Amino acid sequence: MKVVIVGGVAGGASAAARLRRLSEEAEIIILERGEYVSFANCGLPYHIGGEIKRRRDLLIATPELFREQFNIDVRTGHEVTAIDRGGRSVRVTERLTGREYDEPYDRLLLCQGAAPVRPALPGIDHPRIYSMRNIPDMDLVKKLVDGGAKTAVVVGAGYVGLEMVEALVHRGLKVDLVELQEQVLPILDPEMASDLRFHLEEKGVRVRLGTGVKVFHDVNGRVEIELADGQSVAADFVLMAIGVVPESGLAQAAGLETGARGSVRVDEHLRTSDPEIYAAGDMVEVTDTVTGERTNIPLAGPANRQGRIAADHICGRNSAYTTTQGTAIVKLFDLAAAITGASERTLRRTGIAFEKIYLHPFGHAVYYPGTEQMHAKVLFDPEDGRILGAQIVGFDGVDKRIDIFAVAVRMGMTVHDLEQLELAYAPPFGSAKDAINMAGFVGANVLNGDVRFWFAEDHPEKTAAGTVLDVRTRKEYEKGHIEGAVLIPLDELRSRLDEARRLAQPLYIYCLTGIRSYLAYRILDLNGFSELYNLAGGWKSFNCCYRERLEDGGIGVRHTS
Repeated sequence: MKVVIVGGVAGGASAAARLRRLSEEAEIIILERGEYVSFANCGLPYHIGGEIKRRRDLLIATPELFREQFNIDVRTGHEVTAIDRGGRSVRVTERLTGREYDEPYDRLLLCQGAAPVRPALPGIDHPRIYSMRNIPDMDLVKKLVDGGAKTAVVVGAGYVGLEMVEALVHRGLKVDLVELQEQVLPILDPEMASDLRFHLEEKGVRVRLGTGVKVFHDVNGRVEIELADGQSVAADFVLMAIGVVPESGLAQAAGLETGARGSVRVDEHLRTSDPEIYAAGDMVEVTDTVTGERTNIPLAGPANRQGRIAADHICGRNSAYTTTQGTAIVKLFDLAAAITGASERTLRRTGIAFEKIYLHPFGHAVYYPGTEQMHAKVLFDPEDGRILGAQIVGFDGVDKRIDIFAVAVRMGMTVHDLEQLELAYAPPFGSAKDAINMAGFVGANVLNGDVRFWFAEDHPEKTAAGTVLDVRTRKEYEKGHIEGAVLIPLDELRSRLDEARRLAQPLYIYCLTGIRSYLAYRILDLNGFSELYNLAGGWKSFNCCYRERLEDGGIGVRHTS
């Protein structure tokens, strides 16, 4: 059996190695149009930024290693330009010499990945406008930075954009970040991205949200960007990071069926509409774990697993790929932001019913040094409590918790299951009541009817019909409070119940994070109050919805009335 693999990075390299482990007889050829195979493209920004010192550490496997250890024929600089499905061969161009030849196959595996989006804007062909996809891209940007570049503009505040901002700031550059959406990291729900914006600004990044690029101009070799909002910014170079599109042109030209965003449609075994041709990685259409929608989710983990599964099936095994849930995390200076499963925005768009909670647990025991509160959002089914998605932003313990939520989404676990999880605990690593357990407790309280929540976006339209009740201390209240809130500190609540009864009902209670207000809720509930709501996530979550940069340069909560 002869297997030809087009593309030799994540999915392609994984598939080739797996094929060899399953068959010594198979002839395996990797055709890669670039200069490198099996490199760590997710590590490119960190070499530019200096965290990964040695360039060679990004080269996971070389053609020589594939040949010597796996007996695999790797041909870099060889681009497949056409597929002859009837003749079972591909047309190949050797880019260095221009030589063309046909390579026959018994099975063909397409692993071409995704390409950076480069919109047809005036001036986009400026030689100092770059993308970040491969080793040569990295080398070009690093050469500029090493050569003394002082300023840069990053267009796009997704994963790659944020990682490049961090890398360039680490190297001492002044960076402007331009994002068309009104938030950074648009895959998060807006309130969860708020901390990221202000953290960027604390690090000296000039964040320009809600505007896009209108035109690029050359100014003595530098790039000037004219923005859609009428402003302009000039820099030594520009890094475009506004997303990627599946590399499906070859497949489409061959008549293979495509789906979401032009991605190649495959079955559970990664077979295309031609059963002799497989596809894997960022170029394929997948099923969303939570919504069941067909979509395209370009991530390294799924790409590698898909390559392995395709190899299994080529070798006669009944391996199958199920779904993709979009688990991802990004480091942004001292912060981390992570997501798994569906966002609230996605659930609303698809009409899936949900409950949501916010909480602010510490990464580990608060009395042990080195921890901070994180901001977590959990979405779950209102009937059975099944976890639908989670988002976390914080300084400590984000990766550990998002991975547990990812398992919960994958396995169909509920908030009640989270209550019962037994997780490793010692003060440097966690808490006796872990953040995951706390999410379970809060979610179960909702399902059991022990609490009803109100949310920051309910103010002031919904809360105007009742009273916003602040149960924090007077000192906290004086430092900042929700406009129009009445203060009755928790410690005084039992002695001031008559006063609380005279307030306009319902009572919309809040504290700093939702814990003291939950205690107040229970006190009032057990004393005959019936119209009660607790602010999910408290003042901290409210801040994330309404905080803004003030005219004096400070940060405050905008008035909502």
